[in-house]
Amino acid sequence: MNTGKNAPQADGAVTHSQNVPEQDSPRRELLWPEESGFIVGEKPAITPFLPPPNRSSNTGVIICPGGGYVNLALGHEGADTACWLNSLGVAAFVLEYRNKRENCLHPAPLQDAQRAIRTVRARAGEWNLRTDRIGILGYSAGGHLAATAGTHSDSGRPESTDPVERAGCRPDFMILCYPAITMGEPITHPGCQRNLLGADPSPELVRLLSVEKQVTAETPPAFIFHTTEDATVHPANSTVFYEALVMAGVPAELHIHQRGRHGLGMAPDVPGTCDWTRSCGEWLRINGWLTAPE
Repeated sequence: MNTGKNAPQADGAVTHSQNVPEQDSPRRELLWPEESGFIVGEKPAITPFLPPPNRSSNTGVIICPGGGYVNLALGHEGADTACWLNSLGVAAFVLEYRNKRENCLHPAPLQDAQRAIRTVRARAGEWNLRTDRIGILGYSAGGHLAATAGTHSDSGRPESTDPVERAGCRPDFMILCYPAITMGEPITHPGCQRNLLGADPSPELVRLLSVEKQVTAETPPAFIFHTTEDATVHPANSTVFYEALVMAGVPAELHIHQRGRHGLGMAPDVPGTCDWTRSCGEWLRINGWLTAPE
C-alpha cells in the first residue's frame, strides 16, 4: 500500500524516488472475534504488511498511529511507516485502537495494544516471526500508547482458553516518535490527557499513565526521536522518558533534531530530521533485530 512517494531506501533513509515493492492488498483483521460485543465503529484491528519471505528478519512491529487519542493518522504514520519497515525486512502491523472518537477512554487503547502484541506473538509462525522479536512503534499519542504498553505488560494468562490471551504482551523493543509521555505536568499535552483520562482524572490514574514514572529495569529498550521545533508535544516528553530509562539501566537511544513540526511522520522533506529513519534502522541492526537467525 505504497503510493510511490516518501518511500524508504533499504538502508532506512527516506527518499522520494525509490518505491517499496507492493505486496498483495493488506487485509484488516479484527483483534477480537465478531461475537466479542464491539459495536460498529468500535472494532479494534490490525492490518499486516509483510516483507518478502526471502527478506524477512523474523522481526515484527506493531505500529500505533498518532491522533491525540481522538483520531488515527493511518497514512503517513501507519501504512507509509509499514512500507519503510518492510524495506528493512520487518513485518509491520498497523493498529487501529479505540479512542475518544468512539467514546472510549483508558484502558481501552492499552487493551487494544496489548491484544495486538499478544496476537502477533501467538501467530508468529504464520507470519514468519520469532516470538522474542516483537516490537512496538508509536507516533505522538500513539507513542504514549506504545510506551504504556512497554511499561504495563504481563507474561500471558496460561489458564485462558484463548490461545492469544496465553501469549505475553511485553514488547521486546519500543520505537517512540515525538511521543506524548507524561500526564499532569506543564509539558503534558492537555488534549491527549483529556481524551485518554477524561476531564477530571484521579491523581492515581494520572501517575499510572505518566509512563516515565512507570519505568523499571524490565522496561524494553527504546529508540526515541523528537524535534526542537515541535510546538504541540514538548520535546521534554522524550527527554524525561529517556532519563528514566537510563536511570533504570534500560538500553536507550534519543535523537532530538532541530527542525520539524509535530506530526511529520518519516519527515522526508525536512533536512537533517529525515535521517531519523536511517538512525533507527541502524539501532535495530546493532541490537540484532534485523539479522535473520542462522
